[in-house]
Formats: sequence, C-alpha cells, structure tokens
Amino acid sequence: MVGQEKEQSWIPKIFKKKTCTTFIVDTTDPGGTLCQCGRPRNAHLSVAVEDAFGAAVVTVWDSDVHTTEKPTDAYGDLDFLGAGRKASNFLRLSDRTDPTTVYRLVTRTWGFQAPNLVVSVLGGSGGPILQTWLQDLLRSGLVRAAQSTGAWIVTGGLHTGIGRHVGVAVRDHQTASTRGTKVVAMGIAPWGVVRNREALTDPKGSFPASYRWRGDPQDGVQFPLDYNYSAFLLVDDGTHGRLGGENRFRLNFESCIAQQKTGVGGTGIDIPVLLLLIDGDEKMLKRIENATQAQLPCLLVAGSGGAADCLAEILEDTLAPGNGGGRRGDALDRIRRFFPKGDPEVLQAQVERIMTRKELLTVYSSEDGPEEFETIVLRALVKACGSSEASAYLDELRLAVAWNRVDIAQSELFRGDIQWRSVHLEASLMDALLNDRPEFVRLLISHGLSLGHFLTPERLAQLYGAAPASSLLRSLLDQASHGAGTKTPALKPSAEPPLPDVGQVLRLVLGEMCAPRYHAWASGDLHLHHHGCRESDPGFRESSRLLSCRATSELRLDAVLGQTPSSDLFLWALLLNRAQMALYFWEIGSNAVASALGACLLLRVLARLDSEAEEAARRKELAAKFEGLSADLFGECHRSSEERAAHLLLRRCPFWGGATCLQLAMQADARAFFAQDGVQCLLTQKWWGEMDSTTPIWALVLAFFCPPLIYTNLITFRKSDEESTQKDLGFDRDGSLNGKGPVRLADPPEKTPLGMLSQSNSRGCSPRLRRWSQFWGAPVTAFLGNVVSYLLFLVLFARVLLIDFQPSPPGALELLLYFWVFTLLCEEFRQSLGGGWGSLATGGPGPGACKAPLRRRLHLYLIDTWNQCDLVALTCFLLGVGFRLIPDLYELGRTVLCLDFMVFTLRLLHIFTVNKQLGPKIVIVNKMMKDVFFFLFFLGVWLVAYGVATEGLLRPQDQDLPKILRRVFYRPYLQIFGQIPQEEMDVTLMEHVNCSSGMGSWARPSGSQKNSCVSLYANWLVVLLLVIFLLVANILLVNLLIAMFSYTFGKVQGNSDLYWKAQRYSLIREFHSRPALAPPFIIISHVRLLISRLRRCRNSMPASPNIQHFRVHLPKEAERKLLTWESVQKENFLLARARDKRESDSERLKRTSQKVDLALKQLRQIREYEQRLKGLEKEVQHCSSVLVWVAEALSRSALLPPGGPPPPVPPGSKD
Repeated sequence: MVGQEKEQSWIPKIFKKKTCTTFIVDTTDPGGTLCQCGRPRNAHLSVAVEDAFGAAVVTVWDSDVHTTEKPTDAYGDLDFLGAGRKASNFLRLSDRTDPTTVYRLVTRTWGFQAPNLVVSVLGGSGGPILQTWLQDLLRSGLVRAAQSTGAWIVTGGLHTGIGRHVGVAVRDHQTASTRGTKVVAMGIAPWGVVRNREALTDPKGSFPASYRWRGDPQDGVQFPLDYNYSAFLLVDDGTHGRLGGENRFRLNFESCIAQQKTGVGGTGIDIPVLLLLIDGDEKMLKRIENATQAQLPCLLVAGSGGAADCLAEILEDTLAPGNGGGRRGDALDRIRRFFPKGDPEVLQAQVERIMTRKELLTVYSSEDGPEEFETIVLRALVKACGSSEASAYLDELRLAVAWNRVDIAQSELFRGDIQWRSVHLEASLMDALLNDRPEFVRLLISHGLSLGHFLTPERLAQLYGAAPASSLLRSLLDQASHGAGTKTPALKPSAEPPLPDVGQVLRLVLGEMCAPRYHAWASGDLHLHHHGCRESDPGFRESSRLLSCRATSELRLDAVLGQTPSSDLFLWALLLNRAQMALYFWEIGSNAVASALGACLLLRVLARLDSEAEEAARRKELAAKFEGLSADLFGECHRSSEERAAHLLLRRCPFWGGATCLQLAMQADARAFFAQDGVQCLLTQKWWGEMDSTTPIWALVLAFFCPPLIYTNLITFRKSDEESTQKDLGFDRDGSLNGKGPVRLADPPEKTPLGMLSQSNSRGCSPRLRRWSQFWGAPVTAFLGNVVSYLLFLVLFARVLLIDFQPSPPGALELLLYFWVFTLLCEEFRQSLGGGWGSLATGGPGPGACKAPLRRRLHLYLIDTWNQCDLVALTCFLLGVGFRLIPDLYELGRTVLCLDFMVFTLRLLHIFTVNKQLGPKIVIVNKMMKDVFFFLFFLGVWLVAYGVATEGLLRPQDQDLPKILRRVFYRPYLQIFGQIPQEEMDVTLMEHVNCSSGMGSWARPSGSQKNSCVSLYANWLVVLLLVIFLLVANILLVNLLIAMFSYTFGKVQGNSDLYWKAQRYSLIREFHSRPALAPPFIIISHVRLLISRLRRCRNSMPASPNIQHFRVHLPKEAERKLLTWESVQKENFLLARARDKRESDSERLKRTSQKVDLALKQLRQIREYEQRLKGLEKEVQHCSSVLVWVAEALSRSALLPPGGPPPPVPPGSKD
C-alpha cells in the first residue's frame, strides 16, 4: 500500500474540497441555527460565523461565492466491510474541478480502460422494489451490453433509488457471467449526503478506507455508498444533506467524455454518451434539458413512470400527424398529472425547450419486444445524428464495429438512406481487420469499398504490426529482421518505420520455391503502390517486402493473375490465423485452387512451428477446410471442362513461387485433393503416355521383351499423329503457346533413349514410326523396365553373395554387379543434382529463372524416405566392396554386403506402391514401425527391471560380464516367446550341493559348467517374478501392441484410397522424370546428357526446348482466360454451397424466426396505429359534440331569423 500512497500523493495538490465561508440563516429553520448550506452554526468556521454584516446583506447562499476550496482530504481505496469484493477507488473533489483532469485520473492513475460508450442512468428516488421488466432491462440489457461493448455505467452511486437497482444488476450479472471482463460502474454522488463519510477522510489518503455501509437506520437525508461500484467521484459543492449538488459536475464530466477519443484497434473515435432516464421526478426535466443543450442523446424508458413517461407521451404527441390546437393544453395537463407539486408553467417551459431538440430523444418501452440493448443504444445514437450525410455516422459505424454488431449496422446504417462512399468506410474497415470482424469486412466491401484504394503499404504494415508480441508471426518477423542484418537500408530520421519483412518470413516457412513473391520497397517509395513501377526499371529488385509493384497498364491483368490487394490480405489473415477472414479473402480473390492448396501448406507448416497447442489445432482445422475447398472446387472445374482443369493442375502459379497445384498439394499432404477424379485422370494419362490406359499388362510385358510387337495392334494408342502432337503442344511443351521460353537447367531430361528421334524431328513421321518413341517414353514402360532390371539385379547380387564371393580376385559376375551399382549411383547423382522436384527446384518462369542452390536441391532430394534408403544401400555397398578388396578385412566386407542385400531387398517395397491393394499396406507397415518403437520402450524398461533382479537373486557371485548381459537381456526376451529354462531357475529341479565357497545354500543346474552355482535363498521370489513378468509382457504389453496395430490399421485402411492415390502421384512423378532406359543401360542416357550439357556450355548455346514434365507455361492472355474461367466456376461453387446452406434445417429455422420477429414488429406498429386512430376518433367525437352544441345554441338564439333552413340530417338516418 506504500507504493499506492506514493503514487497518488499528488492528488491533494490538484483536487480540492469546498468549505462554507459565510453563514446564511435558512429561513425554513425555526431556530435559526441552520445555514442554507445545510450545516448548523457550530459546524462552521469562526470566520464564517463572525461575518454577520455580510450574512445580513445576502439572503441567498451561493456555492460559488460563499465557499472556499482547500486540498482534498478523502481519496484512495474504499473497502466495504463484509462485502467480500475488491476495493473501489474514490475521490472527494470540488464541483468546479476540471473534468478533463478527472478523466485522466480515472483512465491513467486508476487504470480504467477508456470506454467505448458511457451510459448515464438517471431516475427518481425509486422504491425498494423495481418492476420485473425494468430489472431485466438493467441486468440483461444495460449491464450485459456494458460488458460486451466495454462501456461505463454512471449513476449516483448511492445505495438508494435507481443507483441501488443498477448496483444489484451489476452484482447479479457479474455473479452469473463466466467471462473475465469486469463491468465498470461509476458513482458520482454529492459528498454532503454520503453516510459515514468521516471514515473516508485522511489527508494522506486511505489505502484502503474501511467503510461501514449497512446497519445504520435510514434517515432520508444521508445514504451509504453502494458496494457494487468500481469507482466513486464524491462531488463537494459545500452543502450538507442536499441532493443535486453533483449535477453540474456530472454534466460537465459527461460532456468532456463525449469529446474524448477511445482506441478501437489503435484508432480513435468520439466516445458516445447516452443518458438513460428511468422514472424520475420534476428535477429530472432540468437534467434532460441541460443534456439536450449539451447535444447528449437521451433514451426514455416509457412505462417506468415519472418524467420518463411524461416526456415519452409528449414526444409521441409532437410526432403524431396533425397539429391540434389543444396540444399545448394536453402537455400542461400531463405535467400537472405527473408532477402535482411542481410549478406547471416552469415545467412546461422546460419541456418545450427539450422538444426543440426532439431528435436527441428516443423512446423505449416494454412493448418494443426483445431487442438487445446495443441495438437500442445505437438506434438512439443514429437518430441523434439527424442527417443523411455519411460523414455524420462515421463514429456510429466504428462503434458498431467495436461492438461487433453487424446486424445493427445492417438494420440502422445500411438501409439505403445514407449515401456511403468508399473513403467513408476505410477507417471502419481498418478497425474490422484489426479486431477480427470478418462479417463487417464482408459488409463494407459489399457496399462499395475499394480494396485497391484502401490497402497502402503503411496500412498493411500496421496490420502486420498488430500481431501479438507472443504470437508465432511476431517471432518469425523478428527472426527475419535479425536475419536481414545490414542488408536493410538505413532510413532517414523523417522516414517511415521499416516495413515488416513478410517475404523473408514466407521463405523461412515455405522455402524459396513455394513462398509468394514480394518486391522491395525503398524507404521513400511507399506510394509506388498507387503510381506503379515496372520490373524492368533500373534498380528494381525482387525481394521480400510488402505488396507487388505493378505498372498502371498491368493492373487489370495482374488482378486476374492473383496480384491483388485481396491476395496480400489473404496472406495476412493466414499468418495471423484469422480463419473467417482468410476464407472471405479467398472467396473474393483469384487463383482459387492454387491459393487454397497454398493456404493448406502454409497453415500446416505454421502448425508444426507453433508451440501453443490450441493455436496449432486451429491452424490444422483451417488447413483441413482449405484442403476440402480445393478438392471440391477442382471437382467442379473438372466436371465443367476436363482439358481446362488439367491446365489448372499443370500451370505454374507465380503467386506461389511458380509451383503447380500438384506440387503444392504434395507439399501440403493434401490427400483429399489427389483423390479427385480429375487429378487421377490426369495422372493415369501421364502414366500411360500416348498409350491407351486399357492396354493389358501382359501385352505391355510382351512388347517390352519383343519390341517389334509395338508396331502391331497389340498396343493401343489414344490419338492420331496430329491430335497427339497438338495434345503434346498444349500440355507438355514450354513455349509452344507463346513461341518462346528457355528451359531451366534443373528441369528433368527427356525420357528418350539414345538414337531415338526427338519429338520435334518426328512430326513428319507416320504414326507407326512414332509408336517407338511413344512406347518407350511412357512412364509405365520406364517403370516396368526398372522393375525387371531391379529383380535381375537382386538375383545377381544374391548369386554373387552365395556362390561367387570368394577371397580370390573378383570374377565376371561380380564385376558386372559392381558396374550395375555404379549405374545406380550415377542415377542417384542425377536425381540429387538435377532437381527431381521439377519447378520446386527451379526459379520462377521467365528469362531470369535459374537453378535453385545446391543445398536446396540436396534438401529436396533427402527429404524423400526412399532416397535415404538408396543412399544407405549404396554407401554400405561401397564400404563392403572397399573391405572386400583388403585381404585382412574380407570377412567384414562380406558381412557388410550381406546386410546391404537386405537393404536393397527392402527397397523393392517402393515398387509395390503403384498397386492399389499393396500400396496402403506399405503405409500401414511404416506407421506400425512407429508403434513398435513405443512398445520397445515399455518392454525394454520392464525387461531390464526383471532381468537384473532375477540375475542378482540367482547368481550373486558370477562375475563373467558377457554371460551376465546375455542372461539379463537375451533370456527374458526369449521367455516372452515361451522358451523358459526352468532347470536354470527353479532350484527344485537342481542338485543341492555346496558348489560355492561362499556362505549360504547353493544348487547346481544339471549339465552346467563350473562356477554356475545358483543361490537357494529367496528362490521362490524368482519364480514369482517370472510369473509377473510373463503376465505383464505377454498379456499387457503384447496386447497393447496389438491394440496399437489395430488402431493404425483401421485408421489407414479406412483412408486407403486416399493414401494410395497420393503415393501414386509420387511414383508417377518419379518415373515421369527418369530416362527410359533402366540400369545398367541407363548409363547410355547419362553419357548422352553429359555430352549434350558439355556441348552447350562450350559453344555457349541456349538450352533447346524440351518436354516439361507435370507443368505447362501459358501466355498471359491464355492464363487470363483460364483464371477467368476458374473464377466463374468458383462463383458457381460458392453459390451452390450457399444454396445448400440456405436449404438446411438450421437456416430454415433462422429465417422462420426472423419472419416471426418481423411479424411481431408489424403487429406492434399496427397496435400503435390503432391507438392513434382511437385518439383521432375521440377527437372527432369531441368535435362533433361541440358542433352539435353550437348548432343547438345558435338555434335558440335570436341571431338566426325565423323560418331559416333546418339543420342537415345526419348521414344514415331514416325519414
């Protein structure tokens, strides 16, 4: 508490209290000892009493004239005895205190967050019991809205009247609420009516002050403070026992708050202040008049009684059609009826002044239905604007964003009567983005907001700067900025702060090849986003900064190709894990299929990096949604056009680093995407090449071993010569559509054996002659050749190991085996250095594209499990051959090669992945191996515990370490499988002889060697441990392993089709990039490739165009048409989803509920119109009776001449 006292020690220097300095006799006091300030004579200072002459001259006491200010002596913390709640802040201050200083005290020193709304509750004295619907209004409406919107509730703060009821509502809601947000209830009470205020006075402050708030009798003059409030401002105007002394300060304080700014996501809006009038006496009219003069809107609760009902009825009369002459008289009658003790003329003048600002008044009654209080408040604020200009409603719109009430904004602000422009909505959109309000983002963009004008580099930097300090994105941004080091250019003192290096973050997460491309922003070029710049300009460099730099002439085309503001916001939402926001920006963006797969990849990588389990789970869930969207959308595209859908799979997406959809799906492990019929159709087409997929396997094998059969009808080909060429040009040729496009060095070579005609040189050949290249160029042929080759290799390897592997020099078969392995090693070098991942190992398209760094290519090669298996097998083979050539290490070399043969044989499993039945089983075995490691951990712990214990009990004197280790580990392991040597463990089966010189009883197992004596002591414990060991190992652990295997099998088997189709892509991609010749003849293709590469390097010749595997380059116009078609399919897909959702049972119930609410609202309006019609009917009847009276009077008077016309007959009367 010493720290708080020191922290608030400045308060008496700023805030003052008031003391009466002139004793003026109260004429209503019979004894003449009471001053008009409310205090007796003996409670005044001697100076105030001695000035008798001044007191005699002045007859009316004035707080501003007859008081003096002194440093306050009551401030600090207030502890309500017996309340069991946290202490409240309090301060005694003069009614002339600057309200701005008080606001700073509340928000800075006391630590209350600036409000989004202030509701000032006014009312009469009120009884101890409040109407039920008013209790619900306070508890379920006012207090709940204050908690959800971050509002302050301001009342008198006393434990009486409406302040007491508000305090009870705050207490009840806080007790029932599970949210941690505290409701801020502030009491502004007059100091002179606070009971037990002496306990609050301490010139040095009270930390805390013990306050007794109950137990004292009620006198109707002083009231205790209510313990449910968080802060108290005790206003001292120098009076004692007089209510209303705080009114002036309270109005000034509320007006001051209305001029303050509140932070909504780092931006400021004017804090709205609303007066809520419940009941109230005639004094409340003056309060409402002052509030309306201060431009503060008021909400009148009709049906609560008093001033609220009086003003509500008069306001309804003024808004009613017509202008009857008795309107003023009716208002006077109502005033007399509601306030019989007040001066009617004065009160009527106050009411008339209030009605001059009737746009600030809003009426709410219990008949208005179950509308939420936020809706009522916002409607009152909107009504108070009273303008059709959008600029008048900006704060109300941002307030709705702060409350996250898109329904209120739709019903009150976007009804069509307000002319919104894009510039008006930008601040609200920024608030919605920062505060994660996806529905508001959708609403604002749908009402004409332009993202192109909204998203500037400064705003995007502000969005990234809003990432929490403890978030994964913040740590990645810090890591990227530290990694940039001195590469970041120095900024001038007046320059903008550096933009976050998001591009570097994406490269850290996704690598160089899948990360979206960002361009550099110089410190002085922050506005190039609007003016545009060209990549060909000198000094332009591709980097990692924010936003693509686009020329003005290319803005429209880039918008189609994905370089749009929505793409930047899409990445921002993904990095911050804003699920609904990311889904919306994906919907309005382009590159839908690729973007969904890229988002799936990015989210799954971030989920692995995120240390928070809940955040990682949300990222995985969102990644699954994007995977489903990509699969469903591509299915829609495939049903529309198979050819265009294939182009979508094969085109490079510049936004995602030049990767194709297939590569993104493979990196993201999107098995559901690979399971689509369109993807499998393309893979089947690529697998069979130009051959028909219905070709039987036996025909393929015959043609493989007897090549002349290729030219017969045994092998069926799909297309004719011209159609096949066009298909090849359309799908696989780089530059065939735009006439240019160099081939990157990392692209896989053609699958054409030596001597075979290239595709371009065979166009003039007949279809029969071209069948040779089409047959040997198909991946299925390369796969079949590699299978046969590998089986022959294993046969040769086994023959050499079993028969020909001798200490003598290697024979012919052994040398052939060495050469065969050498060709396998060359192929692995080609795969690792050539970038077998296709475009993932190359740069983006265009002249500036280059090969990926060697480290990146090696990383892409090593992440494949089967490539790791190949390296292990080849390394072991080289070691074995090296040992074999050294005479002293011949046996070691033979041992290494025998083990290496096992590795080569296991490598054969990779071939089975192409089979639909065997492929998933390999995945099951792989996952079961992980289960085995966990099982071995538990088994090893139990095995060591049992083995050491039994060995120590049986043979305490045996010191032969190899035998001890064998019995500790190997014997218990065999016992699991039933090999239990009872004659070595149970002494009842042994010979009891004293075979040891040590003390104790010993026995010798039958047939055992010397020094193998077994101790007889506690042998029963050994048998018991054996029983327990077998029970745990054979029943518990083995069944645990079986259960783990069953779970893994069921999990994978249920998705076996998905697993197989994903594996199928990997296998097809691998053999699509391999040379057609199989080892050992593959060395011919390697030599050919090497000679071709050396020839191009020596002559400085560009790379000749060759077939691009699993990707296609399109000119910009063709790509624009393709993406436009994809956007159309996406719109159809989203419309179908919306239609299905609209037809669901939940949506139907929701629409029915809305219709019922609308019908009820219309019924209330009908009742209101009915009441008005009844009132008009009564007025008409009154007018009719008056006219009848006038006619009768005139008929009896002498003014009319005799024999005049008779009065008209009433309509409907009969003669």
